[in-house]
Amino acid sequence: MGMSLLFGVVASSALIVGALIGVRFELPKRLLAILLSFAAGALITALSFELFEDAYQRGGIVRAALGLLVGAVVFTALSALLDRWAQPGSQDIPADEFRGSAKLDTNAAAAEKAPGAVSTRGAAGMALLAAVTLDGVPENIALGVSLGEGTGGLALLAAIFVSNLPEALVGASSMRSQGRSGGAIMGLWTVCAVLLVAAVVLGAGPLSGSDPETISLPLAFAAGAVIASLADTLMPEAYEHGGPAVALSTAAGFVLSFVLSLA
Repeated sequence: MGMSLLFGVVASSALIVGALIGVRFELPKRLLAILLSFAAGALITALSFELFEDAYQRGGIVRAALGLLVGAVVFTALSALLDRWAQPGSQDIPADEFRGSAKLDTNAAAAEKAPGAVSTRGAAGMALLAAVTLDGVPENIALGVSLGEGTGGLALLAAIFVSNLPEALVGASSMRSQGRSGGAIMGLWTVCAVLLVAAVVLGAGPLSGSDPETISLPLAFAAGAVIASLADTLMPEAYEHGGPAVALSTAAGFVLSFVLSLA
């Protein structure tokens, strides 16, 4: 249980660090894109080898495939609702701000550009916070399950950490653009971090001793949520603004996460 708590704190600490950077600093747009694409590469490894493969081995291909599809559908539907929430008065927002997910307004964290209307007039930061929580709960439960059964989890830990950091950074920057105080922003992301630590402990405790077929469902659901978040949120923004460097950073994230999965 102590190890699961440690892993949970490490994974969720990226939310605190990212939010702190987002409140205090602005970064080059290309650096933000590289961070997002690196996270995407790491998550590809995690969903393939730590989530879906494990779900398949525990529950078979039918259960794993259905769980993945359900996770993808749930995340996609809720993400679409959050995007609508992030952009009220969408008829007044320029069309070029609708590329990718409205939640992930990297302009809010970039030094070169002013925050988009989805941050200054919408609720992009809060929508991204909700999306991180939605995506993070099944991921962290899966991390706890792998720790509770002694099957590793380093690759998933790394993937969660590197994806949490840029998302919290952009989310906090969007909240700052909307006029929220630094203390309020840090408080919101801290609450999210605590919730995700609790999800790891839950996975390592009560759920780790459950029947393998039962465990396969949350693992597959997490894989579906991750792959949907990659296509919906991380990759579109990274590949729009990062240039050729994002291909290399995606590959680097994949390799690092794969190496850790062998440990």
